[in-house]
Amino acid sequence: MNKVIFRAADISKSFPGVKALQQVNLSLNHGSIHALLGENGAGKSTLIKIITGIHRQDHGKLMLDDQLLQLHGPHDAISQGIGVVHQERNLIPRFSVSENIFLESLGNKGQTRIDYRAMHEKARVWLDMLALDVDPATPVNRLSVAQMQLVEIAKALSLKSKVLLLDEPTASLTSHETDTLFSVLHRLRDSGVSLVFVSHKLEEVQEICDQVTVLRDGVNACESRPMQGLDRQDIVKLMIGRSEQIPDWAARARSTSGIALELQDVCTSSGHRDVNLQVRRAEIVGLYGLVGAGRTELAKAILGKDRIVSGTIEVDGSPATISNVADAVEKYHIGYVSEDRKQEGLILMHSIIENVGITVWQQLGKARAFLTNRTIREHVEPYINKLEVKTPSLNQYVNNLSGGNQQKVSVAKWLAAGVHVLIIDEPSVGIDIKTKAYLHELIRELADTEDTAILLISSDMPEMITLADRIVVMNDFQVMGDIVNTRDYATMSEAIMNLIHRKQADKPTTPQTTPQPDNRAAL
Repeated sequence: MNKVIFRAADISKSFPGVKALQQVNLSLNHGSIHALLGENGAGKSTLIKIITGIHRQDHGKLMLDDQLLQLHGPHDAISQGIGVVHQERNLIPRFSVSENIFLESLGNKGQTRIDYRAMHEKARVWLDMLALDVDPATPVNRLSVAQMQLVEIAKALSLKSKVLLLDEPTASLTSHETDTLFSVLHRLRDSGVSLVFVSHKLEEVQEICDQVTVLRDGVNACESRPMQGLDRQDIVKLMIGRSEQIPDWAARARSTSGIALELQDVCTSSGHRDVNLQVRRAEIVGLYGLVGAGRTELAKAILGKDRIVSGTIEVDGSPATISNVADAVEKYHIGYVSEDRKQEGLILMHSIIENVGITVWQQLGKARAFLTNRTIREHVEPYINKLEVKTPSLNQYVNNLSGGNQQKVSVAKWLAAGVHVLIIDEPSVGIDIKTKAYLHELIRELADTEDTAILLISSDMPEMITLADRIVVMNDFQVMGDIVNTRDYATMSEAIMNLIHRKQADKPTTPQTTPQPDNRAAL
């Protein structure tokens, strides 16, 4: 029998108005990968923060190698060999990649000068392990969210922890980067490191984890149970108390509506070259590519956040000049669900109702002489309820919500705005399976009943194949081609990867839609 290296016993923790954890137990074996699962707000992140010294438990104890742990902060946890990759990035934007990776050891030798060349060389070892091709001297604020996520993982690996907790480490990664990360995690496990793996992607959990602990509403639904013998529906029942509801979606006919958004030969200051792209009303167009392909940067160029050097953007058939996000929303009715909810999607120290209502203030203000909280609440509350944001009040500060509930608020904001074109960047990051199903239904409903044109950026291949009508593939800031979605996973994933690795010389100057049968029922 495997030796238990770490134990959290009878852990309880309360916050104002919320019992986050009640007598929770978790036992972690030496050299294992242990899944920690639950819906948003179930208490996973709170437990991780207690294990890593960010919070102190109200009751219960932590044991490492049969010794009682007294953690007074994150540095105590690190000194005991406990590392973490948090769901929310913990990087210093203006510091370089290598400075962030070795942040804990910088300055340990008093006033000794830092040998940056040696530090960059050491950082390259961890970056190469994760197949992340960036210069270690690059400031972190120049990286994409997915690249930042990999830097966060490299930082945790560099600490050579005995216990490593990973909270949604693959949320922004494509299947290619996830495979690379999993090979690293397998090597760590085989070398004796014990890992806690938090993910809402159950196919990943089943692939990589040995044991599972499930939390539901702050208590154990199961404790340190072997993964062997558990299928997907068993895990779902433990998480939500019932079987997973698989939507029986009818096939969507290919949209013949007018073109809502069109890019013609667009080049940007970020490095895009000759990008051509069309999204029709009532159409869901997926944008897929590996880390660094330029998808998010293209979205920001459309919104006026990055400069367009040449080429044109048309909205509803007319040339559009978009200088900033306000122009995009107010003049052209284009919304954007950002992948970086904390920096771009939300105002953390404002309430839920203020965050969701901000996109409709002008719209509602035109219809009424006075704009009241009651008016705003009546408009936005249905979207908050639909996404089941877990909160004691709509006046709760967004900063006090779990990461998954923050993402729900970010999505609800744009659903309430009723935009004509909606760019959704990694919509299901940090969202549990039940909410993800609701969100997919809402996206589908926006296209079906509201004639919304949707540009969907996702690193989750199953999500992309489930939702998109067409999938546009990008690599190295260029469009490599697009494919009509047959929703046959094996066929589509192979076709997508073939386009990603297509040589530039073979790429057509204008993307050509690959003819496919129009049998696009959902998976």
